[in-house]
Amino acid sequence: MMNYIEIHPDVKKALAQHQPVVALESTIITHGMPYPENVKMAKKVESIIRNEGAIPATIAIIHGVIKIGLTDDEIEYLAQAKDVIKVSKRDFGYVLSQKRDGATTVSGTMLAANMAGIKIFATGGIGGVHREGQITFDISRDLEELSEINVAVICAGAKAILDLKLTLEYLETKGVEVLGYQTKELPAFYTKDSGLELDYLMKDAKDIAALMHAKWNIGLKGGVLIANPIPEEYSMNRKDIEKMIEKALQEAKEKGIYGKETTPFLLAKIKDLTEGQSLDANLELVYSNALIASKIAVEYEKYKTSKKEDI
Repeated sequence: MMNYIEIHPDVKKALAQHQPVVALESTIITHGMPYPENVKMAKKVESIIRNEGAIPATIAIIHGVIKIGLTDDEIEYLAQAKDVIKVSKRDFGYVLSQKRDGATTVSGTMLAANMAGIKIFATGGIGGVHREGQITFDISRDLEELSEINVAVICAGAKAILDLKLTLEYLETKGVEVLGYQTKELPAFYTKDSGLELDYLMKDAKDIAALMHAKWNIGLKGGVLIANPIPEEYSMNRKDIEKMIEKALQEAKEKGIYGKETTPFLLAKIKDLTEGQSLDANLELVYSNALIASKIAVEYEKYKTSKKEDI
């Protein structure tokens, strides 16, 4: 397996010494925003994590090698590369064997993080059940990996373009805890509120670390989803953003856009409709999630040490 994986020296050292590490996805770099804004974003996220005492591990595939942690040059390369493939579970074999470049989705990043032994992952928003998913069966692979892989994912909820109620129902069926970080309501990516109540409000990173340890230490398989609302000052108006989502969805349907192309199209369309406000919100929620993920990673390593156990 190691022929296909290259772990950055800083990440390798941190893992060996049981220091906190936070995994990061790469589709936000390649498909989420234009150059050079994507480079600035990626470096700022890594800086936030380091400032909290953790090590960032941005994950991507470059020339057929899974990179667990990128150098500055690799981030720069990926940010400008053409024809980068979005990599979920079904894409790994092709991208590795053909020595292609790939940006890992939430599910792809979870898989790669798990290969390296990283337990904490920060992202913007997860995929989920698409609207009319009960008809189209368009359901993100993210939900399956969350049910199968022991990685905690910190996000601002599922992307608002999805059917959030069905996504929560699907996660419940799969046995995935959805925890609200200092909230009892599921955040809806661009907005703090969705009208959907969560089962558990977690008051701080220490409590979340204890929950992760308890779950995995008794042998229960699967991830933990931590929903961290976008900061209040960047939260958009829920009714306004919903109208724009509906408009974007209608255009996607008219243009016959489906599958893995749907999300990038919708996010780009919403950015245009909001005159860039949605992109600013997206950036701020990513920074917030990186901060909280770092705190959880630090507390998780402390908790494991206090219990004198490794998972």
